[in-house]
Amino acid sequence: MARVYLSLGSNLEPHRYLRVALDELRARFGAIAVSPAYRSKSVGFDGADFVNLAVGLDTDLSPEALNDWLHALEDRHGRRRDVPRFSDRTLDLDIVLYGDLVRQGEGHLDIPRKELRHAFVLKPIADIAPELRHPVSGKTMAALWAAFPVESEPLVVEAL
Repeated sequence: MARVYLSLGSNLEPHRYLRVALDELRARFGAIAVSPAYRSKSVGFDGADFVNLAVGLDTDLSPEALNDWLHALEDRHGRRRDVPRFSDRTLDLDIVLYGDLVRQGEGHLDIPRKELRHAFVLKPIADIAPELRHPVSGKTMAALWAAFPVESEPLVVEAL
């Protein structure tokens, strides 16, 4: 079993779609750790604000199989793949950390996920796993968050 941390985000009906995603993750993986949700500006394009959160779960799926499962979950709930990569979306589910695995450069399955350098990914993971160490830098999520220039990417807690 591997401990995996996911980033979940939505900027199209985010409360609806994030709740559905959490329900399906619980149904498939059992007990999951869920961070607070945060509202932030879209990154990479001019779009509606995103609501993001993190989930920690244990799985025996390989990274590829888990990624396929997450894509199927996105697709079931209206994720469009015929639009630019940086655009509005019902669900965006990414594997951020998968145990101590380091894998770069293989399509969109980069682990640790590069978006960990953004507040909307780092803060929620730091909330649920502050002592978790980055597999490359060795720094804890709490230390990475403490060093983050918070004013550069403001977050607002969002009730789901």
